[in-house]
Amino acid sequence: MQGKPISEPLREGDRVILLDVKKRRYLVTLKERGEFHSHHGFVAHADIVGQRQGCVVRSTKGSEYRVLRPTLEDVIVEMPRGAQVIYPKDLAPICMLADIGPGVQVFESGVGSGALSMTMLRYGADIVGYELRDDFAARARNNVGEFLGQDALARYRVESRDSYAGIDPGDGPFDRVVLDLPEPWQVIPHAETVLRAGGLLVAYTPSITQAAQARAELRGRWIDARTLEVLHRTWHIEGQSVRPDHRMVAHTGFLTVARFLGQGRRRPDAAESRQGRGV
Repeated sequence: MQGKPISEPLREGDRVILLDVKKRRYLVTLKERGEFHSHHGFVAHADIVGQRQGCVVRSTKGSEYRVLRPTLEDVIVEMPRGAQVIYPKDLAPICMLADIGPGVQVFESGVGSGALSMTMLRYGADIVGYELRDDFAARARNNVGEFLGQDALARYRVESRDSYAGIDPGDGPFDRVVLDLPEPWQVIPHAETVLRAGGLLVAYTPSITQAAQARAELRGRWIDARTLEVLHRTWHIEGQSVRPDHRMVAHTGFLTVARFLGQGRRRPDAAESRQGRGV
């Protein structure tokens, strides 16, 4: 759970990362009489409980594992999921584009397994989420609670609702709207009814055609709209051998952000501006 001193002994209920000699990572929740099994034998959880992170444990076949407390990145990549998660290379930029910070009121839709929720809660946001599937909503709450704890759950309310059908005005107003949906343009008109003037909307979409349709909806009461993608390339550095890795994480999704002018205020579209100038 987040917030535990890194030097505190590991206890039952804690999540740990087991790192093997090939740098493969395994996310494990320590349990009474629990065991971690692989083709290299098994490690009893009792061998880890009471130790501190950084220790080395050995399986019944002699394989070594370094035991570490998981970072948020570890948990998001390895945690149980139903829906495809947004990966860390996009999560941090989303929080920067949406200007997420302590006390910011966020409406999130397309909660999925809770990866984005966890990241925004770690930044200090208060979140109301709409998720269409009950099992995804339950998994998101469980993932948040297991890693971030009860304090985060107190700032996190997920409802099984369809944001395409509308956003309850009683849930707002919001400072930010963050969407991970196939058709975010269906939610944008609803977002205009609950988003404060000057608020930001960020939409994550896998394809550029989805981003383009979202951009088409971000007119009139929206300004400073832009779309970008984040490419992630690691480097091989070993002695004098320095080169880009042969594999990289290129496209995962497009991030579209815009700022809301507020109800009753409209930015003239290009065609309207030309007509006003007599063009």
